[in-house]
Amino acid sequence: MRNKPELLSPAGDPERLQMAVRYGADAVYLAGRQYGMRAKCGNFSEEELLEAVSFCHQNHVRVFVTANILARTGEIREMPPFLELCQDIGVDALILGDLGVFKAAERYAPKVERHISTQMGVVSADTARAWHDMGATRVVLARELSLTEIREIRDHIPKELELEAFVHGAMCVSFSGRCLLSNYMAGRDANHGACAQPCRWKYALMEEKRPGEYFPIEEDDGGAYIMNSRDLNMIDHIPELMEAGIDSFKIEGRAKSAYYAACVTSAYRHGIDAAAAGEPLPEIWRQELNKISHRHYYQGFYFGQPEKGQFYEDARYLRDWEVSAYVVSCEADGSAVLTQRGKFSRGDTLELVIPGAEPVTFTVEEMYNGEGEPIESCPHPEMEIRMKLPAMAPAYSVLRRQRDERSGK
Repeated sequence: MRNKPELLSPAGDPERLQMAVRYGADAVYLAGRQYGMRAKCGNFSEEELLEAVSFCHQNHVRVFVTANILARTGEIREMPPFLELCQDIGVDALILGDLGVFKAAERYAPKVERHISTQMGVVSADTARAWHDMGATRVVLARELSLTEIREIRDHIPKELELEAFVHGAMCVSFSGRCLLSNYMAGRDANHGACAQPCRWKYALMEEKRPGEYFPIEEDDGGAYIMNSRDLNMIDHIPELMEAGIDSFKIEGRAKSAYYAACVTSAYRHGIDAAAAGEPLPEIWRQELNKISHRHYYQGFYFGQPEKGQFYEDARYLRDWEVSAYVVSCEADGSAVLTQRGKFSRGDTLELVIPGAEPVTFTVEEMYNGEGEPIESCPHPEMEIRMKLPAMAPAYSVLRRQRDERSGK
């Protein structure tokens, strides 16, 4: 088994960056306001990029900036100032998905490592070696590979060339993310980070001479969401991933919530640490991944062609839990100031999620507004709340509650 792998977490904006770092990431990947493959995220201004790199390095966390769009001629010509900025502020690596951009980074940011994005579809040792010969220090493997294929690649590439692979999150029906379906159907360029995810939509068949008469696309009791993929979840297979020689475990989700970044990072942090110590995965971290918004889970292509890769019945997320509040500050005795993110009331049962620790269940007994007046509930978005928590909880700890579908709460 190789060295303990890096845990690489998504940071779609400064708040999600805070969560990823505080909940155990070894490295984060993020983007500036241009050139990244997640255009709908808040992303980072130049000033925020500088602050992000400074904060991460103070916490011994590396920063990778994505510049992995399929860049057109004008975009490549406009990119040098951004690449120079990344080098000047100390970005650790650039994640690149275009050969022209790769060469531009070599010229304008020669001190920054270059990582090959999954957009480049690396599925062989020969291709990985070719990128290494051109100066790449890491390749992000295509999500279509099995563990057997990854082992073979590891055995036939230079030891210093790092392998990164996705271990959790949304999967794409196209070849490692290269897709034109969104362009055709919604006018949104998937290869520039604006995918409308038409692969998640419900489809029907219409006969040319019977306009308006729709026939469901289904087989037996299946549904019509023919391209809707399940979400990847490899929390139970960390030892196998480590044994295969993967250097960096990547969590998908720059467009997901700060709560998602916190919970998934925390689960895999504990999972990696347990595997490295030769210990079994504690059940509580497996359960954490069911307490975030997600689609039905599976193990992707790691163990061969998936029997249940697509989910045909619907494209809904499973959302059994929701965020109630974030901790702003907390004293040693648990007296805390919170900011509301979802309505809850006195008498509700909540869970307190703390960086580095197991969640704590408690019942809300007393709560006060920002003026110190007792309240029965907190209905106003982002209102200040003061209450006693069951433990000291640092800033960015989370309060969550289980949704009651019967009452609609």
